[in-house]
Amino acid sequence: MNRIIKKVAVLGSGVMGSRIALHFANIGVQVLLLDIAPKELTPDEEKKGLKLDAAAVKNRIVNASLDAAVKSNPSPLYRKADVSRIKTGNFDDNLKDIATCDWTIEVVVERLDIKKSLFERIEQFRKPGTLITSNTSGIPIHLMAEGRSDDFRKHFAGTHFFNPPRYLKLLEIIPTPETDQSVVDFLMHYGDLYLGKTTVLAKDTPGFIANRVGVFAMLDVMQTMQRLGLTVEEVDKLTGPVIGHAKSATLRTSDVVGLDTTINVTNGLAQGLPNDEAKDVFVLPDFVKKMGENKWLGDKTGQGFYKKVKGAGGKSEIHALDLNTLEYKPSQKVKFASLEATKAIDKVADRFKVLVAGKDKAADFYRQSFGSLFAYVSNRIPEITDQLYKIDDALRAGFGWELGPFETWDALGVQKGLELAQAHGKNVAPWIEEMLAAGNSTFYKVNEQGVKQFYDLESKSYQTIPGVENFVILDNLRATGKVIWKNAGASVLDLGDGIVNVEFHSKMNTLGSDVIQGLMKGVDIAEKGFRGMVVGNDAPNFSAGANLGLVYMYALDQEYDEINMMIAQFQNAMMRMRYSSIPVVGTPHGLALGGGCELNLHADKVVAAAETYMGLVEFGVGLIPAGGGTKEMTLRTAAKYEEGEPEFNLLRNAFVTISTAKVSTSAAEAFDLGFLRRGDEVVVNNNRLIATAKAEAIAMAEAGYTQPVQKTDIKVHGKGALAMFLTGVHAMRVGNYISDHDVKIANKLAYVMTGGDLSSPANVSEQYLLDLEREAFLSLTGERKTLERIQSILTTGKPLRN
Repeated sequence: MNRIIKKVAVLGSGVMGSRIALHFANIGVQVLLLDIAPKELTPDEEKKGLKLDAAAVKNRIVNASLDAAVKSNPSPLYRKADVSRIKTGNFDDNLKDIATCDWTIEVVVERLDIKKSLFERIEQFRKPGTLITSNTSGIPIHLMAEGRSDDFRKHFAGTHFFNPPRYLKLLEIIPTPETDQSVVDFLMHYGDLYLGKTTVLAKDTPGFIANRVGVFAMLDVMQTMQRLGLTVEEVDKLTGPVIGHAKSATLRTSDVVGLDTTINVTNGLAQGLPNDEAKDVFVLPDFVKKMGENKWLGDKTGQGFYKKVKGAGGKSEIHALDLNTLEYKPSQKVKFASLEATKAIDKVADRFKVLVAGKDKAADFYRQSFGSLFAYVSNRIPEITDQLYKIDDALRAGFGWELGPFETWDALGVQKGLELAQAHGKNVAPWIEEMLAAGNSTFYKVNEQGVKQFYDLESKSYQTIPGVENFVILDNLRATGKVIWKNAGASVLDLGDGIVNVEFHSKMNTLGSDVIQGLMKGVDIAEKGFRGMVVGNDAPNFSAGANLGLVYMYALDQEYDEINMMIAQFQNAMMRMRYSSIPVVGTPHGLALGGGCELNLHADKVVAAAETYMGLVEFGVGLIPAGGGTKEMTLRTAAKYEEGEPEFNLLRNAFVTISTAKVSTSAAEAFDLGFLRRGDEVVVNNNRLIATAKAEAIAMAEAGYTQPVQKTDIKVHGKGALAMFLTGVHAMRVGNYISDHDVKIANKLAYVMTGGDLSSPANVSEQYLLDLEREAFLSLTGERKTLERIQSILTTGKPLRN
């Protein structure tokens, strides 16, 4: 069936329902959001003389929920205006309107009787053949479909989104035995391609996949912590970024989510898993029970495992709970020799062997917790899923782990992981030893074509992970010898089909001399034997910008010739890329700041991830964009003049964007700010980013791409426009909105964007503007206050206002 989703009904507007509705609105789908009608008037409604049947009253709950979601931070919307795609209503008046919807998603309270009652009402109005799913996180899916029609049961499944739906990438699809296979296939495909999710097919078992394993891991950590006498701070240090988990680690995450949620989910799993071999792990520790009784539930009650208090001088301090006394004490710095030994190891996978080899309490913790986790996941196949990769996918996408349990086990070595489990009395599933005995020593491998495969229990052989043919994974290409050239900061890889990829691998993908060399080399290689180039990487962030440390060092030593040469080299690389004989496609995702933004401004086309935070942020450190960013924003503004737009208004908008260091909160907003333009694309699923960019480079080459010519006719407005900007900047200073140093930077920026010392409007070249921005940048590096701002960024990560 050629199923198209034009309109979705979301039933239930709580925290989860409203945000699911908003994410569908993000991708352009019309949404009908419904909730119950109130049974009583509020005092304010009574004063206004309203009745229960008034529309404002009947839709009060749904409208208040949606309004709260829209105002929440981080925003669930790509653009605020996207909320206009949502129409609200109530179950009494508007349930009939689901007849116009292609998909109905139930997100009401977690009670089977309430859900079944709602489904009975839904069946009166639902159009046959349309999708019907539940977002339950714990109720068995098959129980909800009992008593419904054949058509309902055929099109019914669980679709378990994780909160917040915009940001957490996991979507578990849970069919019943009666769900039509075409429905399952559609949900898997739609979740991946349109919703941007890692869609994981799960069995209808308690907790499905992610919560079953993730909650086990959390509770096992708590029990191991008690056995070893570790503190709250120590556990969060051990279970955070050092092993590729979120910065909030274990206990801080519980505070954010809410300890009551942890308690409810754990109790639900304990009740539903009477035969689990690790059922004792799902018994809440006494300190958790006591915290629950005391309502120490985390952020929502002001205290949990951590508590923010006012210290000396009114300064906020973080205190941590002492689990022995249940008293709060000032949070302590954590230091373990095992952790110190991993500081120089950048790759998470390479840290595990060092962590388990230590002699301290931290190493004991890792040996026990890894051994327990490995044993548990080995025994979950085939109970919760038939394929091990699905467990890894679920934990990475749902809990933010960089490596899933089996990937972590591979990094340690399967034999070593088996020994850790056995050493602590954990029973590993028999298939692990059978796999090893057959000569299969890893759970994953990459074949000669660079495609990742997993060990399949049923066939006892390695099989290709379904769907990976739609992705380009650079690590896999690297493993199969596709690197053409590399240095310390960048690599050039052969993507196949005549396309190369330039990948950065500096810290935070900052743009230093090695990366610039890599970009130039990539263009050279592509022009000689290929037909296109992609600039992309698999890191969390595209690029945090230029290497400020280098600028700071040169400026301190007053090596201005070196700074001038560095900026000129960066400008040359941008222009070389822009005016090459092959198409170049940029792939911003995560942070694309400063030089990372400028690079994409110079690409022939950009394929951006939906979650792209893009901006020219140099103003915040006392500088202006000088890698072609100021030039390019001026050029783009001038190009719009020809379309009849008001000239000074557009120039002012671009000036404000740069001078306020605006960063887009999504790729959609990057269009509004002018960083992306008509013809650029947005991909919701990051995994598809480089593959889509490669396809675009091929299409451009096959369409007859020709080398463009540098522009020499960019209209600038000279002193007339400059006077306008200087007056505005002066007014901002008089109003005390900006500092004296901000005035100096803004005036330099205005000078460049208006074309410098020109008495009247004129046409200038790109090189003319590049020279102006480089000169302005260079002069600002000699300012003491600029150096103070750069130092603040380098030492604290925050700009200094002066």
